[in-house]
Amino acid sequence: MIKEALQYIVGLGKAELHSINGQSYADKKLYLNENPTSNAIRINSLSGLVEYIQSEYDSNWRLMVHVVSPTEVVCFDALNEDKKRNEYIVANAMLPSFSFDRFYDTEDFNIKLQSCFVKNEDRDVMLQVVGNIKEEMVKTVGDDGVSQAVTAKTGVASVGNVKVPNPVVLKPYRTFVEVNQPESDFIFRMQNGPRCALFEADGGAWKLNAMKNIKEYLEVNLTEEIENGKLVVIA
Repeated sequence: MIKEALQYIVGLGKAELHSINGQSYADKKLYLNENPTSNAIRINSLSGLVEYIQSEYDSNWRLMVHVVSPTEVVCFDALNEDKKRNEYIVANAMLPSFSFDRFYDTEDFNIKLQSCFVKNEDRDVMLQVVGNIKEEMVKTVGDDGVSQAVTAKTGVASVGNVKVPNPVVLKPYRTFVEVNQPESDFIFRMQNGPRCALFEADGGAWKLNAMKNIKEYLEVNLTEEIENGKLVVIA
């Protein structure tokens, strides 16, 4: 009796398979014993990603590099039997901090323009306006809600109304430093205080340009691996 009881208890944990209408069913939950996959190395540069792939340190299998976003690139291999992939390395860009749609006081805004943006003509014009502005009322010019003027130094000892440039074409650091930063339009606004803010005005098109620049960088620096069929780059 004891032997039969133990056999019955053991049998309770055994899954039985049934075929119904051409489909297979089990009367208990089944768990797949999955093949192990690797944990990705995390770095902060495209040059490090290139060096890793060229080294063939972990694998000489065919690899794919996916430009996920302007700030993330992932390298992985093909699907295994469990439809999972080994991710070997992930590059995440380290970027300076600048908040669009937020008003800064002129001192902070001046510093941010110089530290978070690539030097170009519109950036220099904005620095002149912001650096020389007097702490008076910011005036709106006309009724279109776009143009503004501020009281600023116009000479060594003189002041006058200066029109605020708008829109402005700028190149913020928004992707990996190894590639050209995408240029795009911004709305430049000022408030009493005075305070300054930038608002993105290109509908996010800069992201596609940044990803294109990353893809081109990888294709140039990994030409041999791509031509030998060891690597595919997608964006």
